[in-house]
Amino acid sequence: MSFLQLNHVSLGFGPPDNRTEVLRDINLSVEENEFVAVIGFSGSGKSTLMNILAGLQRPDSGDVLMDGRPITGPGPELGIVFQNYSLLPWLSVTGNIELAVSRVFPQMSRAERRAHVARYVEMVGLSHAADRKPRALSGGMRQRVSLARTLAMQPRVLLLDEPLSALDALTRANLQDEILRIWEQDKRTVVMITNDVDEAVLLADRIVPLTVGPEATLAESIPVDIPRPRDRTALNHLPAFRKLKHDTTQLLLSFRRESARRARALPPLPDIAPADFSTGRRIIPSRPAA
Repeated sequence: MSFLQLNHVSLGFGPPDNRTEVLRDINLSVEENEFVAVIGFSGSGKSTLMNILAGLQRPDSGDVLMDGRPITGPGPELGIVFQNYSLLPWLSVTGNIELAVSRVFPQMSRAERRAHVARYVEMVGLSHAADRKPRALSGGMRQRVSLARTLAMQPRVLLLDEPLSALDALTRANLQDEILRIWEQDKRTVVMITNDVDEAVLLADRIVPLTVGPEATLAESIPVDIPRPRDRTALNHLPAFRKLKHDTTQLLLSFRRESARRARALPPLPDIAPADFSTGRRIIPSRPAA
């Protein structure tokens, strides 16, 4: 049995007579210490899938298991980094991280807690800004704090919900390198949600494409057979990297084409003209002359 599993998971929203199935029959197996990237277009249900993995939402059907036990709600074993930073503005970098650590490890002495927090602040390269409040930090620095806070809780599974999507290209590249370095240094099971093919290939052991919703499901996974450690500059010269990037991109585009084909197959909307409420008369659409 894999360390993290989703078995035939489905979830929808809305009343029974007008329900939208967001995810249908999701099956995913993640080994311990494996780095998996789930990739798909915006609106396909990636964040909903992440919420299910984190225990923040219960599926309508199917099982969500970690180490053979059902995930029934959020907990410190499941650490999630969101797209937004979710930092408390009145606390410093150290204070935001220490608050989380004190809740997860109440048995730590003050000195032990301080040393523990300092280790993770240093890990994300923010020792020089440890006393700054979030308003004095750049977007990239805030996301580093969010990452350090989650890592400091020492979760068994690290869930990354597009944490770099709002950053500029240079900051995003720097943080990708940081995530890669931290994962290689402090191995743990990681599931990352992304819409960036290059990011998935750089970071992951395996890429799992998500089809276009509604009723999105996971396609067959794509192994990333590129040796570690990986260097982004060297990757661009590897034929294996270029082929993997091309094949993954083409697969995602095929999902979009299929979604567009299904949309065209829907019955046309009725040709109903609006009413002119000023005169009480119905507006007759003008037709081109023969």
